[in-house]
Amino acid sequence: MAACSPAFSAEAIPGGIWWPLPPGQRRGLSAQPGPVHTLNLRGIFPPLTTPFSATQEVDYAQLEGNLCRYASIPFRGLVVLGSNGEYPYLALRERLELVSCVRRALPRDRLLLAGSGCESTQATIKLTVSMAEAGADVALVVTPCYYRGAMTSAALVQHYTEVADASPIPVVLYSVPANTGLDLPLEAVLTLAQHPNILGIKDSGGDITRMGLMVHKTRQEDFQVLAGSAGFLLASYALGAGSVKHVALSHGSRQAPAPSLPQVTRRFGIPGLKKAMEWFGYYGGPCRAPLAPLSSPQVEELKGIFSANGWL
Repeated sequence: MAACSPAFSAEAIPGGIWWPLPPGQRRGLSAQPGPVHTLNLRGIFPPLTTPFSATQEVDYAQLEGNLCRYASIPFRGLVVLGSNGEYPYLALRERLELVSCVRRALPRDRLLLAGSGCESTQATIKLTVSMAEAGADVALVVTPCYYRGAMTSAALVQHYTEVADASPIPVVLYSVPANTGLDLPLEAVLTLAQHPNILGIKDSGGDITRMGLMVHKTRQEDFQVLAGSAGFLLASYALGAGSVKHVALSHGSRQAPAPSLPQVTRRFGIPGLKKAMEWFGYYGGPCRAPLAPLSSPQVEELKGIFSANGWL
């Protein structure tokens, strides 16, 4: 990656970020004995968008171009196949090719977290194993939600336990109720925190009280709570993030993003995120249908938000 484009200030990246809260010590309880993985996720992990061509095919050349720009920023690693990556719209082959492409381009000292959650436990296990073979360091497993009424704490604990027992790489739980309509129950999180192959949770729900409880109640575990959105990043600091090294959002004179910038994905979705990327030198491109592009008034409104905060 030495030939990549010049360094780019991290504060101008409009996407979401991850910020882990302090872990405790793991007790190591598991339904089945398995390998114990200890991996520190402290740092910032930008979630990648998936670049598509005008015909809505994955554009790997543009992906590599974006990765070159990311390479000059001291992120802890990257997230591929999360919500911002339009994961549900990708075929299995595309998912694996994306992970392989990112792993080849990513320096070995940076972690690659890859989404592998499917609706069935069997499919999730198979995809998680394939993600590990493709080069992922950690599996990000979203809650199954199609039959959300049947997704009790017991069912979810069983699901994640079987996945973690079978996974050759560490697992991070992923709760994103805005997309799934399902919040991973706190009691399930506390039970799963004891599994030796479950590193933590990416919580994108934005409930700071809930996150504080997870940090407090898992303080005896080696379980890491990660804030899944810039919208509540600053609030998460108050939960004890002061001991976590700030590695990326302190370039130049600006610090963390202005409070209104998380509106990019909350108000304008992935089309808004991709449009904003183009203003900062990244390739955004179209989304895959049925996600529609922003209207002209929406583009102007989004541009106004960035301009008002001094980003454009």
